[in-house]
Amino acid sequence: MNLAKASVKPVAADRLPELLRRMPKAELHIHIEGSLEPELIFALAARNGVQLPYASVEELRSAYAFSNLQSFLDIYYAGASVLLKEQDFYDMARAYLVRAAADNVVHTELFFDPQTHTARGVSMQTVIQGLHRACVDAQGELGISAALILCFLRHLSEEEAFETLEQALPFRDLLLGVGLDSGEVGNPPEKFARVFARCRELGFHLVAHAGEEGPPAYVWTALDLLKVERIDHGVQSSKDAALMQRLARDRIALTVCPLSNLKLCVFPDLASHNLRQLLDAGLVATVNSDDPAYFGGYMNDNFTQTFAATGLTAQHAYILARNSFEASFIDAAAKRMHIDRLNEFFEKFQ
Repeated sequence: MNLAKASVKPVAADRLPELLRRMPKAELHIHIEGSLEPELIFALAARNGVQLPYASVEELRSAYAFSNLQSFLDIYYAGASVLLKEQDFYDMARAYLVRAAADNVVHTELFFDPQTHTARGVSMQTVIQGLHRACVDAQGELGISAALILCFLRHLSEEEAFETLEQALPFRDLLLGVGLDSGEVGNPPEKFARVFARCRELGFHLVAHAGEEGPPAYVWTALDLLKVERIDHGVQSSKDAALMQRLARDRIALTVCPLSNLKLCVFPDLASHNLRQLLDAGLVATVNSDDPAYFGGYMNDNFTQTFAATGLTAQHAYILARNSFEASFIDAAAKRMHIDRLNEFFEKFQ
């Protein structure tokens, strides 16, 4: 059976969580600093002699009550302060990759924020080599492929983004692409048009956060001015019918993060999430975890909780998993291999 052209057979409600957990999938929207669990934050703080403004793991975790993106970022940057040495970045990435492999993530494209670290005197080499080494080891030891996407912090200037790009160029071969993250409101994509044009000349894949808290107009400018290949989040696109048609026609993937959207109050509850609307409109939507240590769930948590709240089906599960491979930046042969494996899984499961 060619599942790309056929309907997936219904799966009983009590078996759907098992299908979601076991199916192979790719994760395309994960901030590696956002996978830093409180336990590891405290372990690295002790190792590096960093004093934290929290007395315990429990006190830190209890602070994870966010009203918007900025309230999250304040704690996110505080947590990142414990990352000082190459081994710290390795340990952080390794911990995420172990969790991802357990969730049957077979490919992941990791965002990282070098400016968060270079501003504290940590070298670009320390950051990239630690993360890259973890990605290489994961391929052989965990069977998961991983690549790095360098993100510019949009609340900083484009001049600073150019400086960051220059610092990263000696490690060009270790980077898959560049992205744009941090506080969206008040920092439209066009602020970074020149640096993205330079990155495009250099052959980087391009992505950008747009349309999470920002308006649909930010998605338009990310596409037309930055010329990105994927939109990270993009859930506000449903407010613009012409944009929805554009995204569907051009097969522009959205890397949607349901539990993140819930935690940051983008939607009042998961039942109100528009993932089904995006899929029904023919968009290449995917499910991802964003900052799982802070937002209460890794990949399988995002799948199982969102499906339980919205009534999505096995057919949607197949589409989301297939979309994740099609939207990835792996080569055509690797995409085909993963999609064949996905088809085989669904055939056997049903």
